[in-house]
Amino acid sequence: MEILRARRALLRRLLPDDEPGELTVCRGQFHDVVLSADRVVCFPRTAAAGDRLPQRAAVLGLLAGLDLGFRTPEPLSWGGVPGSDEPPFLVLGRVPGRPLDADALQDSETAEAAAAQYAALLAGLARAGAAEAVRAALPHAPADRWRRFAADVRAELFGLMSEAGRRRAERELAALDGLPHLTTAVVHGDLGAENVLWEYTDGLPRLGGVVDWDEVTLGDPAEDLAAVGASYGEDFLADVLAHGGPPPGGLAARIAAIRGTFALQQALSGHRDGDAEERADGLAGYRS
Repeated sequence: MEILRARRALLRRLLPDDEPGELTVCRGQFHDVVLSADRVVCFPRTAAAGDRLPQRAAVLGLLAGLDLGFRTPEPLSWGGVPGSDEPPFLVLGRVPGRPLDADALQDSETAEAAAAQYAALLAGLARAGAAEAVRAALPHAPADRWRRFAADVRAELFGLMSEAGRRRAERELAALDGLPHLTTAVVHGDLGAENVLWEYTDGLPRLGGVVDWDEVTLGDPAEDLAAVGASYGEDFLADVLAHGGPPPGGLAARIAAIRGTFALQQALSGHRDGDAEERADGLAGYRS
């Protein structure tokens, strides 16, 4: 709760109708987040994350105007420009719901409802990726993305790994060599369970919305599918894919290759942002 004390005056101005005891604090990869009943205040954890706030606000504004079939956070205000005494912040409308507990998927009816809605979510992102305005506004995944990623991991992280960890990383990076360059869909980039929020109607989950769009690009939908599989397992991922019709050839291999890099992606982002905790968490499996 340290952030509530450190940002007390600013939070009173940004959330005038809320008492400090009514606020909840969450820690994300890039931001410390203060939640009220209807608003979210994001405080960047690093200077690099703060520099990205204006772009993040612009992207969220674009997404909020699309008919995706689910809610995304709407930017309401932001501030703390460089040189001011005010810390950088971004105020968003709060998306209703909470993450779906993996244990809930043990019920077949719940799993079926969730899988169908995940498939619809991904179909909405694919449709958005074909829209001219979206393609002009969002960054495209570069053609040499995975080659550069592998080179950066070797240059910046290998020195922090054990010998066994480097061998593991080399196997995971080698799997990226054959990935095609695709920019066909809007890709959330971190579509894990914690960023997809659900409400319940008649005992079944109903998609409330998707949050944390910091890494959104136009890219390969296999990235988001890999995150679904990492959160809920291969059986649930297969159910999601089944609702989308026969998957194109090579999709399973792309999903597996991308999923194998998630820890390295986390470690590299944390390293570059100066976030030692995120870096250490991502490298935990590469140091023994």
